[in-house]
Parts: sequence; structure tokens; C-alpha cells
Amino acid sequence: MDIYQHFRKEEHAFIDQVLSWKDDVNRSYRNKLTDFLDPRQQFIVDSLTGKNDDVKVWQFGGGRHSERQRALITPFYEQVQQEDFGLCLLQASYQEKFSTLTHRDVLGTFISLGLKRDKLGDIQVSNGLIQMIVADEIAKFVVLQMTTVKRMKISMEEKPLSAYREQPSVWNEMGRTVSSLRLDTVLKEIYHVSRKEASDYIKKQAVKVNFKLVEDVKFQVCEQDIISVRSKGRSKLVKIEGKTKKDKFKVVVATLK
Repeated sequence: MDIYQHFRKEEHAFIDQVLSWKDDVNRSYRNKLTDFLDPRQQFIVDSLTGKNDDVKVWQFGGGRHSERQRALITPFYEQVQQEDFGLCLLQASYQEKFSTLTHRDVLGTFISLGLKRDKLGDIQVSNGLIQMIVADEIAKFVVLQMTTVKRMKISMEEKPLSAYREQPSVWNEMGRTVSSLRLDTVLKEIYHVSRKEASDYIKKQAVKVNFKLVEDVKFQVCEQDIISVRSKGRSKLVKIEGKTKKDKFKVVVATLK
């Protein structure tokens, strides 16, 4: 069976990478730790290795509900500990009365340091506190270099993961029937807009899938894709449950409360 037929063409390079990781673990009996993966990438890793008797896949991002997680691929007999995921919690406080900081502000500052997004997990910004889960190999660099966010001075410091104040995302799931898995069709059902409005959002560069801008209305949405529409919030395609007698797709979608 051709495994590639179940995935998008642009995901084939990542599939090759996952298969290479799995082969390396099988051959060397050494663990493979990935960078942070988004939910769709996590789904792909599970799909390619989850039923393999020779390796096991463990995923963790610092909290019980982490959206971005590192995967650890190990020989089937291996048992892992939290510290094996190479995570570090960085924290800084700020004065809310002087400025309002957002997730986007913190992420933008991180990227401006020349670091890859793949080295950063979830970000929490609330009640005068910034918390970031990062790969431990960059933690000291971030502490030294990330001294301002939105022109506000901050002082990052390392904290134990037990100090992580996770704010779990609450998703409202619902069943839907869609005529196709085209992005404009899925947006129409999730956000209760017309097909034209959905197309306009896409063409006006207001739609991202898995945090990447998508401008093609015919883009095919897959399971575990995270969708965001500017000013309308985030959603995801949780599951494709098959087809109806009229050849429509039965899906489970979710919106972020």
C-alpha cells in the first residue's frame, strides 16, 4: 500500500523524515527526540509508527493539554521519563497596568531572535505572567537574549515544569456533513458563513491551516488540521467518520470556546 496517498503532497517530506527516524531507532536501538510538532504532525507520527511493534512513540509538551509537543521514538521495550523530552519552562512577569501583552507579541519576539518556531512549544500569557515551554538546548540563549517584549523590559528565568500554569483550551465539538473537504466548504460549515464569504476570507489571506497561510480555496482539509480565521477564531477538523448515502462526508469539527 502506498502510504503517501493518505497525505498531502507537501507532507511527503515530513513523512520521509518520520520513516527515517523510525528506521534509525530500529537499527541503532537509540531514542529519537523530535522538535515540537503541531497537532497535524503529531497525527502523522502516530499514523506511521503507532501500530509498529518495533518502536513506540511518546509525546509530551510540558502539560496535560499541550498543543505543541515533542515526540520521542524509542525501541518497544523502552520506558521514558518526563526529563527525556528535553523541555524547559521559562517565565517572566510584567506589569499589566502599563501594557497588554499577547501570545502573538511573545511569539514575534522569540522569532526575532533568529530561532526556529520548532524549538518553541506552548505559550501562556495572562495575569502579568509569561510562560513558555522551549527545547532545553536553547533555554539559556533565550534567557540571555529575550529581554524585551513589545518594548517592555522583562527578565526570563528557568522554572521547574511543575510551576507551569497551564490554561487548557476548551473545544466545542459537533458533528457536521460537508459535500467536500475543500477549505472553503469546511469553513462554510464551521463558521456559518456563505460559500462566497468563506472564499473571500481565504483570498484575502485571512485563513491559516496548521499556522501556515493558505490562499487556495480548493485546499483539502485533513484530520487534526488546526484552522484559524482572522477575527473569527480557531477551529479544527477532529475526525472524518466516513460518507453518507448521498456521498457527503460525515465529520466532527470543533471550535475554540
